[in-house]
Amino acid sequence: MAEKKYNYTPKDFKSDQEVRWCPGCGDHAILNAIQKAMAELDIAKEDYAIISGIGCSSRFPYYMETYGFHGIHGRAGAIASGTKTANPKLSVWQITGDGDALAIGGNHFIHEIRRNIDLNIILFNNEIYGLTKGQYSPTTKYGHKTKTSPFGTVETPFKIGQLAIGAMGTFFARTIDGYVKESVEVYKEAEAHRGTSLVEVLENCVIYNDDTHADITAKATRKQRQIWLKNGEPMIFGENDDKGLVLNGFKLKVVTIGENGITKDDILVHDSHEEDPILHLALSNMKYPEMPVAFGVIRETKKMTYDAAVEAQIAEVQATAKIKNMNDLLTSGETWTVNN
Repeated sequence: MAEKKYNYTPKDFKSDQEVRWCPGCGDHAILNAIQKAMAELDIAKEDYAIISGIGCSSRFPYYMETYGFHGIHGRAGAIASGTKTANPKLSVWQITGDGDALAIGGNHFIHEIRRNIDLNIILFNNEIYGLTKGQYSPTTKYGHKTKTSPFGTVETPFKIGQLAIGAMGTFFARTIDGYVKESVEVYKEAEAHRGTSLVEVLENCVIYNDDTHADITAKATRKQRQIWLKNGEPMIFGENDDKGLVLNGFKLKVVTIGENGITKDDILVHDSHEEDPILHLALSNMKYPEMPVAFGVIRETKKMTYDAAVEAQIAEVQATAKIKNMNDLLTSGETWTVNN
């Protein structure tokens, strides 16, 4: 293993600003995990850029001792895209929420994923608009009562993984706000991926949507309701690691190891690098109680990145162009000298 260039600690990424999120908000844990991940990534602090839009999550740049930009509502994707394309050296992290990214920012979101720009999108999904006091968002559960749906929502929520993979996404992962250790590893894998890395973070809003993910995260039942995927390993879960996933025709099915002749050898092995998105879509769409919810890196495939393609195109044009720089431009064509 190569020796690290930088001996950072999480404290090196903490700014001097007071963190102003509600006590108990999942944002605190996400901030902690990203600071830990950055300390381990061995990237110079000045090469990080944190870009955000509007929302509770979007205060993130203030709390990071890195370069950052607090943008406007829904436009974090546009700013992050431009930042990375203009300076490909930077490690760009787009911090956004389910409202910021998927409502007003929806068009930017799908196109930065389609273009496969080499940046990391960390999408905080608390299924509510928290900063503006509890309106329903594009991921709010059907029928949920909120300030703007007092009788229950009548909209089908987005499935974030399905949306991203449908937009030709090359990397999709999911984690949970309070799972700091697991989240650190997911964020590190997102940064290592060359292309648009989307990480959905299931997050709790203690004020306006408390326990929205409790069916999945409750301590007493979470081992039955979560499956943490690792590339090349069998898809096994359960209190005693006795459950697994198999294919039943074209659909995923939960089986119990040891029953009906099922052994560990029968369990599907996770292949996050498979180009065909069908199984990744199925994994990203699983939901309790019918199936466990998938976490970890679900999809990671290779494709030319937009920023690398732009760099290559510029180099190709420069190689054959007569005008190489500003001086060539200023002295090209008809020129004249003005004498005093």
